[in-house]
Amino acid sequence: MIEISAPTLEEAYTKAALDLDASIVDLEIEVVQNASSGFLGFFAKPAVIRASIKRAMQHVDKKPDIQRKHSTKKQKVEQVKEPVKEQNKIKYEIKEGLNRLLDASCFDVALVELRVDDEDVHIKLDGADVALLIGKEGYRYKALSYILHNWIKIKYNLNISLEIAEFLKNQEEMIHKYLENVKEKINQNGKAQTKPLDGILVKIALGNLREAYPEKYVAIRSLRDGRKIIVVNEYKRSHS
Repeated sequence: MIEISAPTLEEAYTKAALDLDASIVDLEIEVVQNASSGFLGFFAKPAVIRASIKRAMQHVDKKPDIQRKHSTKKQKVEQVKEPVKEQNKIKYEIKEGLNRLLDASCFDVALVELRVDDEDVHIKLDGADVALLIGKEGYRYKALSYILHNWIKIKYNLNISLEIAEFLKNQEEMIHKYLENVKEKINQNGKAQTKPLDGILVKIALGNLREAYPEKYVAIRSLRDGRKIIVVNEYKRSHS
């Protein structure tokens, strides 16, 4: 008998099957501890199982070819389904964490949309208190975005896109309009830099300028006050 620890029961079952060189259906499994996602990624507990090969299977040397082929086909189907299952698990954990966070806050705001893909998590919040949650000049939005980024990026290695009502859309429209003047300078002089930016505006402006000028060096430069500017030069050079 072996003891296996993994983030989920499904992963623990798979690991046990690999370690014992057997199919999951041929294992005797005892669940010692169910997995727990904790709160916002803290106090999480792994799934723990004890596993051994069923006694009846210990005396079976080989499966008939047709059974082995069926098993191989089934494993391939399970491998295809695994990314979808993983995305659904991540979506469930993030939804539970966000709902607990919002319930604990003093704002009348709810999660209205949550999408998870291969690289990003898209979150949309709305409600009567969205203006209060955003805060003056978006300072609460930036703080919440920072908290969610650190939770989701560290735990799931996914980027986030946080939309509160139409705040993100409005920010994108505002920065795109501002960048029209910056692009005029780039087109005239071959180089330019933005005004000091912070928070989500840096990400929006950087993506916009890199898409518009793929042949140029477009990078973020930090200022002493913590804000950042984006510089665009005549040529592209390696940067970290």
